[in-house]
Amino acid sequence: MGDTIDLHLFQAKIRTGDYRFSDHAVKRMIKRAIDFHEVEEAIFAGEFIEEYPDDKYSPTCLIYGKTRAGRVLHVQASLPPLVVIVTAYEPDPEQWMDGKIRR
Repeated sequence: MGDTIDLHLFQAKIRTGDYRFSDHAVKRMIKRAIDFHEVEEAIFAGEFIEEYPDDKYSPTCLIYGKTRAGRVLHVQASLPPLVVIVTAYEPDPEQWMDGKIRR
């Protein structure tokens, strides 16, 4: 997957604040008690685990990462140049092995 998406470019967009959260992401994050700083931390420590080139509005990817406190998160986001955080959640162990591989 690293061939098509540049993780460093993606992280640079987050680092410079050149991104936004969708309304859906904000609602889900509030419901799941996920702070926007946690999303950033997960992305900075993260890796791309899935790619969705035919997603509804634009191509997106799924990032696996851990916060500094050790919370495992999945962050789905659109790809540069316009980075939008689509959603964030804790992966369900029934559906994910080590948070990275679908069962």
